[in-house]
Amino acid sequence: LFRSAATILHGAGAGGLDPRDAAQAVTEGALLGLYKFDKYKSVAKEDQPAELGELTIVERDPGRLSAIRAGVKMGTVMAQAAILARDLVNEPPNVLTPVEMDRRARAALKGLPVTVKSLGRKDLEKHKMGAYLGVTIGSVQEPRLIIMEYKGNPASKKTLALIGKGVTFDSGGLSLKPSNSMAGMKGDMAGAASVIGAMTAIAKLGPKINVTAYAPCVENMPDGAAQRVDDIRTAMNGKTIEIANTDAEGRLILVDTICYAKKQGADAIVDAATLTGACVAALGETRAGVFTNDEKLLARVMAASEKTGEKLWHMPTDDEYKEMNKSQIADIKNVGGKYAGATTAALFLEFFVEKTPWVHLDIAGVYMFDKPRGYYAAGGTGQVARTLAQLALDCKL
Repeated sequence: LFRSAATILHGAGAGGLDPRDAAQAVTEGALLGLYKFDKYKSVAKEDQPAELGELTIVERDPGRLSAIRAGVKMGTVMAQAAILARDLVNEPPNVLTPVEMDRRARAALKGLPVTVKSLGRKDLEKHKMGAYLGVTIGSVQEPRLIIMEYKGNPASKKTLALIGKGVTFDSGGLSLKPSNSMAGMKGDMAGAASVIGAMTAIAKLGPKINVTAYAPCVENMPDGAAQRVDDIRTAMNGKTIEIANTDAEGRLILVDTICYAKKQGADAIVDAATLTGACVAALGETRAGVFTNDEKLLARVMAASEKTGEKLWHMPTDDEYKEMNKSQIADIKNVGGKYAGATTAALFLEFFVEKTPWVHLDIAGVYMFDKPRGYYAAGGTGQVARTLAQLALDCKL
């Protein structure tokens, strides 16, 4: 074990990479690969192995130094965004409540050019966000809708909205999950963690674009007041929802947040959510599923994911699938049956998105790993924080 090391700029020689890109890759790989979450371990520091504290990139050509420094800065900011998301996912749910998520977001963005505000229960009631409120009524924890606004182009009225599902613990509600399926549900807020992480990177890197991020945070629990199967909920836009399963709760908080973002003038929406086990069944733990109503926005998201190495796969949203979400007694129901669950969940969101350009990232298969994989430690992965930040850097509305 050693405390310092030096490396050449891998990839920038025979590999043909731009020195800046190579330096960014080395930096991100080192920081993400060294990550660990051990704040709750009581082992004394002197009993722990030495850690690598310094990595030096060695380069013979002085003409490359400015590019290398720029790459190191970029790689550091991107890695820190993913690490913040990992830390949030790894926190236990008795610590990381919706209110604590709000506090952590504010702390992470303090001193950066981002305006942060949050809506509580009374605000949600004022905005008539009945789908959102239905999820939270079974928990003693107060809900929070965290709103983070970055104005990179004040002369423009156009805004990219990033939305991340923030269920800080998901028991399934009255449609209670089996106990072994609750393990890892502290990470059902990984989408929110990723958008918070992405906003730190966006604010530090300063792209010329307006971005508003939304993190709807709740806890989904069963009690005597909890939402029931067969309930009817009315979303912010007046559309009614038949509750067919209380464990399909993430899409309920997302649709009211989508309605709110649209009312605030969002010109394009990208959401990230640990939304469905069906997506894990389809794609495993290698790729997140991506769904869209706009091919141009999809192409930008896919290009961003290619740069970050966070793999996505385009999933279908054919009109025929919409039949599965139809309700006999409401405008729509919140589950579409036993088949094509990832697609019907996405189409549930699209019902509220309507014509606004939109991309949905179902990260249920990639938000947490049970063992180390490459530069991912066991636990929260921080996917897709870097992709969302890269999208903002590249995107022009």
